Amino acid sequence: MAVTRMGLLRTPCMMASFRRNLFTSNSTQMAIKNVVVIGGGLMGSGIAQVAAQNGQNVTIVDLDQKVLDKAKNAINVSLQRIAKKLFKDDSVKAEKFLSDSMAHVSLSTSPEQAVNQSDLVVEAIVEKLHIKQKLFQTLDAVAPTHTVFASNTSSLPIGEIAQSTNRKDRFVGLHFFNPVPVMKLLEVIRIPETSDDTYNLVMEWGKSIGKQTVTCKDTPGFIVNRLLVPYMMEAVRLLERGDATARDIDTAMKLGAGYPMGPFELLDYVGLDTSKFIIEGWAEKFPDNPLFKPVPTLNRLVEEGKLGIKTGEGFYKYQKK
Repeated sequence: MAVTRMGLLRTPCMMASFRRNLFTSNSTQMAIKNVVVIGGGLMGSGIAQVAAQNGQNVTIVDLDQKVLDKAKNAINVSLQRIAKKLFKDDSVKAEKFLSDSMAHVSLSTSPEQAVNQSDLVVEAIVEKLHIKQKLFQTLDAVAPTHTVFASNTSSLPIGEIAQSTNRKDRFVGLHFFNPVPVMKLLEVIRIPETSDDTYNLVMEWGKSIGKQTVTCKDTPGFIVNRLLVPYMMEAVRLLERGDATARDIDTAMKLGAGYPMGPFELLDYVGLDTSKFIIEGWAEKFPDNPLFKPVPTLNRLVEEGKLGIKTGEGFYKYQKK
């Protein structure tokens, strides 16, 4: 039991109900205007960019000021390219688009302060469950009642992340794809507690930033990665058995299935360590699913530090820039 400022006694269940009713009563009038993105890396800066260029106020949060400065510069460069394409014959409109978009971007090293006026908080930090839970637990205590929380995780269960908060009805997964300004898809993941109002709100928000939204339950990998990761693992098993070379497998999938990249090219692009982390996490939770069985070749390459394009070698070798 807890005493509120009004002197009333409310149980945690009553407080949760109160918050839900308050959110529901205002939901028809609510629109997402102030977005906070936690994490200034490639994904975080991309999410911030698409929101800012569509007229929303965005605050990027990272504990490292250098990361924030790099993120803002990357957004500026990306927006310049977009402006030239959109307004190639009108430099005045191009400059206005750039300046207006950048005016919507703010930086902060304090998550607690950044969420004070937030409508939506999107987390795009390291793929560690306990770190995400700790972050959302902290933000839950200071964010406004109406604020919706979202995780951009590609492999962790949304429900387990949401357990650290008292706003499961206002918690979703928003899975963007890299590079965010280019990739049109946005997976919206509902947990059983996600309210219809929250779901409808984030679906509309996704459309407002130019994304094609699809919906998925809180299942491992959601839609894309649930199909894509086992496909890449099976390609490695095909290689391990000596059935075909990596180059021939890639060529076959590009020319025979119409894929823009073959599975080994994609593994190198995504990062072998990232793929290893995902498949091992699924294998731990679902040990009886043969699709989630880790592959020795992937483990060996990661142990050798061959992580793909970012290290100059994975299944293929690359010239370092």
